[in-house]
Amino acid sequence: MEFGLHDKVALVAASSQGLGRAIAEELAAEGASLVLCARGAERLEKTCNAIVASAGVTVLGISADLAAAGDAERVVKAGIERFGRIDILVTNAGGPPAGSFETLTPEMWEDATRLLLTSVLNLTREVLPGMKERRWGRILNVTSIAAKQPVDNLMLSNSLRAAVTGFARTLANEVAPYGITVNNILPGYTRTERVEELAQSMAQRESGATTSDVRARWEQQIPMRRLGEPREFAALAAFLASERASYITGSSIAVDGGWIRTLI
Repeated sequence: MEFGLHDKVALVAASSQGLGRAIAEELAAEGASLVLCARGAERLEKTCNAIVASAGVTVLGISADLAAAGDAERVVKAGIERFGRIDILVTNAGGPPAGSFETLTPEMWEDATRLLLTSVLNLTREVLPGMKERRWGRILNVTSIAAKQPVDNLMLSNSLRAAVTGFARTLANEVAPYGITVNNILPGYTRTERVEELAQSMAQRESGATTSDVRARWEQQIPMRRLGEPREFAALAAFLASERASYITGSSIAVDGGWIRTLI
């Protein structure tokens, strides 16, 4: 299926590895030019070079911490200076620390809020004027299945992913008349470094458990009996970023192998 992204410019946050990189690769395969950002400059450069080599598109890599004041503005400004516009925004961030409410400090809440919520607000604020002017835009927020069904011991993620969901659903109605869609994509347990770190953390809290034990338990909770692959998640992002998905907005779509058990 042709998604018509050859003349589009996409900004993908936290895109040097994991789901962010998978989305960047998928968009590049569809012909989109890319603005990629991540905190680790060395890994980001390797990712940019690999995508250029495989897809032949133009890629701008910018080392940035989107939880820091001013970095979202700097990244968007650099992308606009290079390409003239940003058509597609993919917000994304690594998960905050696991923990129950009583184990989390006020500082941990503040850090997680900047990482998961404030970064989304700042990036959106920077790209929205241009999208409205051109009357076309796609905003995709990578959140989590925790936004629909809380995951044990992930108090920060459960709370702040839900906040992003509320923001996106409200914004979708506000910008719909301008041809801009806003959607959330909810990854389930997917084979990424972040999920591996979570498995290790859980195994350490359980006497005698291994990361393999934790992964096996997750697989038993998933109707498809396996973890997802990043490319499966990225395929949905590419579709939602395209003209083909022009009538889908305000939605939160899970890519989770059936893990979420709710009806809607």
